[in-house]
Amino acid sequence: MSDRELSKEELAAIERKYDAESAFRPTGPRIGAVITTALVAMTLYHVYQAGFGTANELMRFGVHLSFVLGLTFLLFSWRRSPSTDMPPDRWYRFDGVSLIDIVFAILAVAAAMYLPLLPLDVAAARAGNPNAMDTFMGSVVLLFTLEAARRSIGPTLPAIALIFVLYAIFGRYAPGPLIHAGVSWEGFVDGIYGAQGIYGIAIGAMAKYVFLFVVFGVLATRIGLGALFIDMATALAGRYSGGPAKVAICASAFMGSISGSSIANTVTTGSLTIPAMKKVGYPPHFSGAVEATASTGGQITPPVMGAAAFIMVDYLNIPLRDILAAALFPALLHYFGIFIMVHLEAKKLGLRGLRTEELPQVVLVLKEHWMAIIPLFVLIYSIFSGRTPDYAGVYAIIACIVVGFLKPNDRLTPRALWDALATGARNTIAIGTAAACVGIIVGVITLSGSGFRIGAIVITTANDFAAVVSALPVFNVFDLQQWALFFSLVLVAIACIVMGAGVPTTATYIILVSVTAGAFQMLGVEPLVAHFFVFYYGVLADITPPVALAAYAAAGIAGSNPFKTGNTAFRLGIAKALVPFVFVYSPALLLVAEGFTWTAFAVTLAGAMMGIATLGVAFSGYFIAPLGKLERYWIALVSPLFIAPGVLTLVAGIALLAPIVLLQIRARWAQAAA
Repeated sequence: MSDRELSKEELAAIERKYDAESAFRPTGPRIGAVITTALVAMTLYHVYQAGFGTANELMRFGVHLSFVLGLTFLLFSWRRSPSTDMPPDRWYRFDGVSLIDIVFAILAVAAAMYLPLLPLDVAAARAGNPNAMDTFMGSVVLLFTLEAARRSIGPTLPAIALIFVLYAIFGRYAPGPLIHAGVSWEGFVDGIYGAQGIYGIAIGAMAKYVFLFVVFGVLATRIGLGALFIDMATALAGRYSGGPAKVAICASAFMGSISGSSIANTVTTGSLTIPAMKKVGYPPHFSGAVEATASTGGQITPPVMGAAAFIMVDYLNIPLRDILAAALFPALLHYFGIFIMVHLEAKKLGLRGLRTEELPQVVLVLKEHWMAIIPLFVLIYSIFSGRTPDYAGVYAIIACIVVGFLKPNDRLTPRALWDALATGARNTIAIGTAAACVGIIVGVITLSGSGFRIGAIVITTANDFAAVVSALPVFNVFDLQQWALFFSLVLVAIACIVMGAGVPTTATYIILVSVTAGAFQMLGVEPLVAHFFVFYYGVLADITPPVALAAYAAAGIAGSNPFKTGNTAFRLGIAKALVPFVFVYSPALLLVAEGFTWTAFAVTLAGAMMGIATLGVAFSGYFIAPLGKLERYWIALVSPLFIAPGVLTLVAGIALLAPIVLLQIRARWAQAAA
């Protein structure tokens, strides 16, 4: 593949190939108009209820679920096809949609609305004692939720949910500590068809918060905020060594602040940055890896952060501003780690920056797009002034619309607004099916009490490892409890990465938090810290082979080997693998964690930056001159000292690195003399 920028059609094909959530089926104009109208109605309903409505939570959640399930059967076909051509109409197909899918859509809406439409006193009286109709409608919602999730996000999450369903019913046959009495089908449906299951925290966060922020991201991009971010990133970072790669990092960080999707961020910014990186001399696989790794940072970058941040708000019952404050410095460390790796690679390869004529002029960029940043300021101000997330989302959306109609360039027309509102809703459909499917799993965990059982298994396994390691002479400087915590974190991290290989990040986060909460509680880890630990490792799966979807999408743009690109992306993103351990051992990095002090924060941040930088040096094989093998191994061994919080470890790490620094200075002088 050449270094040219890809067309919109080529980019859409890449996103469709690697992102199941965007693989919408082609439809004809009549069904297309119905779908678009329903999507706009979905947006208007959510905006109205968040800003001005009075519907109770169950009604809001039910309406959201009915839109999600009904539209899934219209937007996604039974079998995902790589073709974007609409199949010809037959007696069983109308405008590209089979009649059975139309029937399924109608039934799904009816089943999802059955419970919310019951009078509250009737629903309360039948809780725990459902009649036949309750069980039937709950069963229908369960089946449609599993099928909708399979169509929109793939088979992995529904398969996991089915395993949990079987576990709930046949728990008496489960092995060892997982055994429980089991429940009847009626008891199971009663448990998951309500606020403890499908209509629970996950779908609630989608209905109340996530939907609004996704729509905001689409509108903000439409009025020029994305273009402003990319142009400003190019102007700020493009002139330096290996400039296009640094532009990719900055642009992805900026775009990530309004987009919580790794793959969408990769395709949006990568269409510009990857060809530019290849043009100045970066290898194709490295170019794709840089973009993919930077783009995954979008899910951990305030203020949007995908869906997980808003689910944390409900889980932990703390303000969104605290979640965003806690996320800030770990996100900056992620980008700092990529920046170090990119800079060292550029120095090693002798790559140039962009020439002056290739750079946009800051004054002209601001003159053209300055108004686009107003909605982002409205959003941030609303959040940090103590407003609720839904309030902030509604008024940020209103600000986008007002700015869009007032901007002299790229002005928002009524037709463009209609399309943007539909696009925003469409982008939430797959996340909504995942949330509903996760509700089944969470309901089973609640019914069976398996969360603490799994936590006990994690603790027991970690203690076994700890007993062996702490008995060794070299490692007995740490006690059994310290080793148990370390191995517990490793086991949870592995589980997050493995599950995240086939499950959306938000679903991975909810499932793993539900089943490991008991383990973290037994270990004495603060809830906020535990939630961030699981969340970060779930995000890491997007750049972890063998299923590194963001890296594979970037490889499609770069024309590189997908697996090689994924391996390189994981190496570049190694900082993200270290940062969660940092804030577990020193929660001060999260700013709002218990026991925060500025001294502890400063020491932790300095150590983390040193550790990430030295690890980057070890992986790249270059500091200020090429490194020998022994020097690289030595730096890699020393780098964990910086990650371990404390002044003593920081000083010890600097002392142990000093000889390598002196050798590098001498090697650089020798190079200059030659």
